[in-house]
Amino acid sequence: MNDFKEAWLIDLDGTLYKPKLVKIAMGAELVLLGAHRVSLLRAFRKSHEELREESRRNPTVQFLPNPFEEQVRRTAASTRTTEDHVRKVVLEWMVVRPGKWLAQCKREKLLDRIETFRTKGGKTALVSDYPARSKLTALGAADLFDVIVASGEHPRLKRLKPCPDGYLLAAQKLGVTASECLVIGDRNDADGEAARAAGMDFELVS
Repeated sequence: MNDFKEAWLIDLDGTLYKPKLVKIAMGAELVLLGAHRVSLLRAFRKSHEELREESRRNPTVQFLPNPFEEQVRRTAASTRTTEDHVRKVVLEWMVVRPGKWLAQCKREKLLDRIETFRTKGGKTALVSDYPARSKLTALGAADLFDVIVASGEHPRLKRLKPCPDGYLLAAQKLGVTASECLVIGDRNDADGEAARAAGMDFELVS
């Protein structure tokens, strides 16, 4: 289980909660209350994967002021709306509204493992390609992490996974080396690649 590691660096979306039921619930909510937002949200997700692929192709690329705001800028341009409008819609439908479903879909066993690991002296960090604090609060898991490194929230995070930056920043803030870290995530092509690039062990959640 790699429980002997000094620190666990953990992804959020799809890792701390089961995403399928959340997606179904949010899909139904969009149909009923936000159908006019669907095209914008799809464009935002598309820009996220574009940034991820650019990070993969070019290891020196940086998105300023941060990847989240770059997604907002690109989405506003592609949908011919304002950045303020994109930011408002994305935060409402991808960060705030899903909160009520997260607690019902959280991975109880993983959260219990994290809590047990901490009681034994382990250090923990949350590393996310999206804003994370609101979702952690909704999950009731904010107190399980010593450090949060999330796109749009951490000033030094300029690239997305599979670049290792987020995990390396988290390790630095925790005061541990890469070899002392276990990365836990739900995507081998993002979390796993980033962990390996950082020289860290990886555990896939499925």
